[in-house]
Amino acid sequence: MKTYAEQILAIAKQSNGMITATQVTEANIPRRCLTECMDKGILCKASRGVYVLPDSWEDEMFMLQYTYPKGIFSYETALYLHSLTDRTPLRYSMTFPKGYNITAAKTHGVVARMVNVENYDLGLTEMPSSCNNKLRVYDVERTLCDIVKRKNSCDIQIVTEAMKNYVALKNKNIHKLFTYATQLRVQSQIARYMEILL
Repeated sequence: MKTYAEQILAIAKQSNGMITATQVTEANIPRRCLTECMDKGILCKASRGVYVLPDSWEDEMFMLQYTYPKGIFSYETALYLHSLTDRTPLRYSMTFPKGYNITAAKTHGVVARMVNVENYDLGLTEMPSSCNNKLRVYDVERTLCDIVKRKNSCDIQIVTEAMKNYVALKNKNIHKLFTYATQLRVQSQIARYMEILL
C-alpha cells in the first residue's frame, strides 16, 4: 500500500505537477501530509491551497482560478487565450459577479472587473491552459463585446487587431456575436466594426 506522500506524488503527477488541498481531502489524505511533503522538499506551496512539484512548470492562471473560483478570464487575457492577439497580458483580467469581494484578487495583481449577475455566465466556456489544466474563460464573441464596451481602457490597436483576426476565423459565429452584442448593449459598435471588416 502506498504511503500518503506517495499518493500525493501520484495525484500531482496526474495533474500536470500540481495538487490542491481539495484533491488531498477528496483522496482521504490528512492535510497535514501536505506540510510534511513541503518539509521533505517533495512539494512547494504555489498559493493558498495549491502545491506544485519542485521541477514542474507553475500554471499561474490555473492557480489564480483555484484561488478565485468565481473569476472568469476575460478582456485582454481572453483575447490572448483565443489567439486573437499576440500581446501577452502584463496582468491577468478576470470578471466576477456583482457583489463579489474583489479586494484580494486586486491585491494579487488581477485586473478584476464586475458584471451584472444576468450577464455573468454569458459566453462562459472552458479551455486548456498552457499546462493543460481547465480554465474558465469567456468565448470569443463575448470577449469581443467586452473589449468594445471598454475600448477606452483597452488599446484601440488591440481591439482592431482582434476584430480583424475574428473575421478571418473559420469558426466565427456572427449571429452569436450580435445576440451577445444586443444583450450587452454594444450592437452599434459591433455593427460598425463588422461593416468595415466583412
